[in-house]
Amino acid sequence: MKVYDAVLGNIRQSEEWKDKLHGLEVDEIFLDQWTAQKSRFLAKGISGAEYPVALKRGYHIVDGDVIDYDPEAGKAVVLRLELSPVLVVDLAGIADQSSDTIIRTALELGHAIGNQHWPAVVKGTKVYVPLTVDKKVMLSVMETHHIPGITFEFENGLDVIPFLAPHETRRLFGGAGHESHSHEHDHGHIVHFHDHGDGHIHAHYSGEAHGHDHSDHVHPSAESDSIH
Repeated sequence: MKVYDAVLGNIRQSEEWKDKLHGLEVDEIFLDQWTAQKSRFLAKGISGAEYPVALKRGYHIVDGDVIDYDPEAGKAVVLRLELSPVLVVDLAGIADQSSDTIIRTALELGHAIGNQHWPAVVKGTKVYVPLTVDKKVMLSVMETHHIPGITFEFENGLDVIPFLAPHETRRLFGGAGHESHSHEHDHGHIVHFHDHGDGHIHAHYSGEAHGHDHSDHVHPSAESDSIH
């Protein structure tokens, strides 16, 4: 079984790669926001084929990453991300106000978010809050507090990622959405690879991965395969 351990290019970031894949049979692997934070997993493409992925630890998967390209066979494999929206609160409107106004507004916003136990990431004048409950509920909370000088709206998760560091992305997407998704299972498996030095790599993977961010945690093995 082939292990996909490198990203060859990206069809969203490179016109060259987009052209290379034109006319090929492209199998897409759709990753939810939890699996996308991991470097090792076993997932299915839309074709039904399974792909053991073992990227370099710490690599941050980007929508459109190409992990297999075989022009002779006319095939390629691309990773696609399915990320939840993010509530973006912008405090730029109070940036030129008095220090008292800025502190008061920041405290009011902190109280509104903290009272709901929502995690958040602060970048410049913006506060990014992951989707943890229904969007209407989150908007209702913000409207109820009616904090002057701020604006807020939901933005596409993929559009937010470029502004975040990897650890901030994990905070927003690695463990968000448990309540709103009722602990749904993803479409892949947690997979752990062992090199026994005998010419074989053994992959141990669990039945299904839950929506939790345990990037370095391996679930108890339910099955095992030998990868030659």
